[in-house]
Amino acid sequence: MLTSVNAELLRALADPLRLRIVCLLARESLCTTHLVEETGARQTNLSNHLRVLREAGVVVTEPCGRFTYYRLRPEVLVDLAAFLGGLAEEGRETAPARRPCG
Repeated sequence: MLTSVNAELLRALADPLRLRIVCLLARESLCTTHLVEETGARQTNLSNHLRVLREAGVVVTEPCGRFTYYRLRPEVLVDLAAFLGGLAEEGRETAPARRPCG
């Protein structure tokens, strides 16, 4: 069943820049400066995208001196993968099923 959490998460990951950020954070924790260098995005734009990812629960912040590092929460993606895998399995099992029109 599609929950509001899954829908919010899918919306957050649907943006190409946010997906790129998630891919970068899968390798290591990075601060905004690193993400600006890696993506070429403007800092304000990047901050807005990071806010969306934080609100969706995909990333968490870790203060380090005057910098803030962002870290991926892999368990969120594991849960989403399980949800999508369940949908795929359900689709395989019910593919021949058809509701009659009337």
